[in-house]
Parts: sequence; C-alpha cells; structure tokens
Amino acid sequence: MTRSTPRTAAAKGVPFSTSPVLAVQLPAWRSRIVLFVLFAAFLTLAGRALWLQGISTDFLQKQGESRYARTLELPATRGKITDRNGQVLASSVPVKAVWAIPDDVLEAPKEKLRDLAGLLDMSERDLRKKLDSDRNFVYLKRQVEQETVDKILKLRIAGIETRKEYKRFYPEGEVMAHVVGFTNVEDAGQDGMELAAQKTLAGKTGSRRVIKDRLGRIVEDIESIREPHDGKDLVLSIDSKIQYIAFSQLKDAVDKYKAKAGGIVVVDVKTGEVLALANLPTYNPNNRSVLTGAQLRNRVLTDTFEPGSTLKPFTVALALDTNRVTPSTTFQTSPGKITIGTATIGDSHAHGLLTVAQIIQKSSNIGTAKIALQMPAQEMWEMFTTAGFGQQPKFGFPGAVAGRVRPYKSWRPIEQATMSYGHGISVSLIQLAHAYTIFARNGDLIPLSFEKTSEPPVGHRVITEKTARELRAMLETVTGPEGTAPKAQVPGYRVGGKTGTAYKIVGGKYVKKYVASFVGFAPASDPRIIIAVMVDEPTTAQHFGGDVAAPVFSAVAASALRAMNVAPDSTVTNIIIPTGSAEETL
Repeated sequence: MTRSTPRTAAAKGVPFSTSPVLAVQLPAWRSRIVLFVLFAAFLTLAGRALWLQGISTDFLQKQGESRYARTLELPATRGKITDRNGQVLASSVPVKAVWAIPDDVLEAPKEKLRDLAGLLDMSERDLRKKLDSDRNFVYLKRQVEQETVDKILKLRIAGIETRKEYKRFYPEGEVMAHVVGFTNVEDAGQDGMELAAQKTLAGKTGSRRVIKDRLGRIVEDIESIREPHDGKDLVLSIDSKIQYIAFSQLKDAVDKYKAKAGGIVVVDVKTGEVLALANLPTYNPNNRSVLTGAQLRNRVLTDTFEPGSTLKPFTVALALDTNRVTPSTTFQTSPGKITIGTATIGDSHAHGLLTVAQIIQKSSNIGTAKIALQMPAQEMWEMFTTAGFGQQPKFGFPGAVAGRVRPYKSWRPIEQATMSYGHGISVSLIQLAHAYTIFARNGDLIPLSFEKTSEPPVGHRVITEKTARELRAMLETVTGPEGTAPKAQVPGYRVGGKTGTAYKIVGGKYVKKYVASFVGFAPASDPRIIIAVMVDEPTTAQHFGGDVAAPVFSAVAASALRAMNVAPDSTVTNIIIPTGSAEETL
C-alpha cells in the first residue's frame, strides 16, 4: 500500500488544516472559559482604573502629596518681660535646632562625626546612640547658638539640617530669677511670671505647606495656612533698681550671719505693687545645668514659718478696735513669767507694769497673752483670717501657699495665748508684708500685684482708721532707742515696724534654730513702702530679728525711698543706736 504525503494530499486538493496532526483533542468549552476569564480580568482592571482615576482622585493625591509635601510650624516670638520702667528682664533670641536624617549622617567619614560631636558638646558614642534611636529623623541638639550652627554646616555632612527656634535670655540673671522664672526647651514657662503669664506671653504659632525633597530641603512653598501671632509683652511691677538693692543687702546678711537662706519683699503701700522680691539661695536662669531644689524654691511665697512677734500688732489691733484696751491701758508683766494651765510662758526679762504701747515696743509675750485672753478665740481667728493668714493668696503668682491657722474651736487657752504672739501659726513672708498694709494704710487691705497697675486698688476694711494710726505710732517706737529694732532706723525718715524671732520646728518639735524677721514701713508719717525680711537659721551669736533682719530693712528702705523720690519726714540724720539692742522675747 502506498502512504500519501502532505504534498501528495495537497496535490489531491485536501486542506492542510484537516491534517490529523492538527486535530484539536480538547473540548471546545474549555477555550471559551479561558476567553471569558481573560475578558473578565480586563474588565476588572478597566473598572479599577476608572475608580482610581475618576472617583478616588482626592485620596490618591493626598497619598502622593504625603510623600513630598510637609506642614511646617512657624514659631511665634514670645513676648518680652520688662520691669515697670521698661528695662528688659526676659527676651527671646533666635537660635537653631540641629536635626538629622540618621542613615545619611552615618555615611559621613569618622573624623567628621567626631568633629560634629565636639561641636554639639557630646561624645562620639552619644552622637551615634542618638542617630541609632530613629532611622528617619532625630533632634541632635536644641537651642544651638548661630555661631556653632555655622561651624556645623561647614562640615558639609549630608543629612544635617537646622530649624529656627527661640531661646530665652535673662539679662538680670540670678538677681531676678525668682520673679521672672524661666522657660523650657519648648519655650513654655516653667516658673515665676514666665509660668503665670504663659498664655499671654506665648502667642500663637503659625503654619505653612511646602514641598520637600528626600533630604528635607524645601523645594517650593505651596500655601500659608496660618500666620503666627507673637506673644504680648508683660510689664511687671518690679523696679530693677530696688530689686538689685534688696538682693544685695539680703545676700550680705545671709553671708554675714552664715544663714541657711533668706527672703525679702518690697511692696508699694499706695498701689499694692510688688517692687522687689528676692530669695537666697538663688540660681542663674541662663544656665540651669546644676539647678537644685533649694535654689529653685521661692521662699518668700512657698516657705512658711512661725512669725513670732511680728504677729503681736494684729492681736493688739483687735483689742483696740473692739474697745477692750487703749494705748495707755496697763498690764502687769512681772515677774516675767505666767502659767496658763500646765504650761508657762515668759519674757526675756521682767518688764514690770507696761502700757499696751509699751507691750509692742518691748515685745512682751506676757502682755500680749493677757490682752488675747480677754477676747473670744473666734474673734482672734477672724482677725487673722481677714488679714489673709491661713488663706490661699491671690497674687497671680504660681506656688504661693496659704499657711496655717487652726480652727478656733480647737484652741485651748494656752494655744490662744501663744498664737497671740506668733507661735502655733504659720505664714509666708509675702503674707506678712501684705497683712501689714492695714497698718501702713488706714486700716484697709488691698490686693497685691506683680504686674504694673494704673488703676487704684480696691481694698476691704479690716480695722478702723483710728486703730491703724495708733498702731503706726506704736510700731514707730519699736525702732526707737528703747525698742527692739533701733537698727531699723533710716537717716532722714521716720520708720516703724516689728521684729520677729522664732524657734524652728523640726520633726514636730522646737529646736534651737531660729528664723529672724522684720516687717516695717516708711516713712511713718505717710507710709509709701513696706519691707519684709526673713533670715533662716543664722548661725552666729546674733540671731534676733532686731540684729539680723532690721539692718537689711534699714539699708533697703534708705535706697528705695531715694530711688522713688520720697521726701524725708524727719530732721534727724544722725542715728544713735544703743549698745546691744533690746532682745526679742522668744
């Protein structure tokens, strides 16, 4: 039999497609399914493309923009703080924050990284540790001076960038530290008036949209979202001249008497403005690397102590105001001791028969206790609290404490007696200064202010004008030759005030450590200023308020009155202080 070839088949007119070699062995429905699947896939892709390109464009644009567009914060300049005469106490200076893209920086030569670490005041190891903490972005150092930034940029290290920010500068340094306070690295107030006026000083930051490349460099501005609004300037009531005088004199006293600490505050009697406030120890707000809790404490407002004899005028004022005594009413203080219940109190030595005025002049505990025991405990409690003791101060200054005055219902007779001369009660120095305005003025208590004021203050009456005048006269005798504070005298001016010396309480018990204080006003004929001084734990032989705190009052008052152009009210210019001033009764 002869096999036919394709050629012979073609020659015979048979189609090539009918060749058995090309015959399809699979069912036809399979190819149709494959075709349908391919068609469905293309249809799905077309639908997805239509969804992405036509319907979800906003989402895609946002996703794409997030790869290159950034919102930059535009910092607002913090407002300045000035004293009442316009002298700058705190201002913001431009600095830079140095940041990095770690992956790029780590590719730099080792010697450049070493130089960078030196300029940033850190070791190379610490620098590498920071760079390893985040692979995308890391702050290397905040608030870097421009001179240092220029040196860093000269290294030409890829991935190193800077950002504009501000750093607070305090020209007066440690002298004004406890008044002005300070800000943190984010330029937010942390203490003092920086904290109290944070909302006013801070302003409002702005923002803008920009396009950046992968190295963080700005390529193009897109839009301004919000303009920054700088903070408002703050004008304090503080007088820089008086502040420096007060700080210097307090420092001299703390050094001279080897004291643990001290505080002083000067108040304008007419307006209630705080003209000076200083504490020791203190700190430099421009360099807080070694700041301790003791340095930070604003003792004038946050520390409380038993006021001792500085509280006696309030007990006497209540007795005068309620017509229980007059300045000439007499009390027998011999033999220098008195027993109340099972306890005995005494004076430093027997004074004999004393008038009420002499009780203040000689600072007699016995005389004051006898006056106090004539009055209901509730009336004394009301007097103390109305004067501000035991009440939360409203000075507009952070950290001010209330002190402590126990409820009168729990007072025993001996406790009422001791509280009448300042034991068993705790106050702050600024509370004492504030309360003494009722004597320096005509019996009314006005609010204190750390900001300069233009409106006359509105106060409330605590004692009558007559009682206020009588107390001023008594307190003036305290600074005379027969009083406990002749060292408080000021040449050319009549002054009045009261000494205080109290044992400290440690672990719930009185110990032989002292707080020496003096609160006074000048000039006595028409008081313009009140000065309160506290010296904590003087360790020399002298520890009485009349010896330690009164001389500080004298020096500060003399300079402050001249700085304020207050006319002298006394023709006496040569002060004669008796040898060994009268001792305070503890």
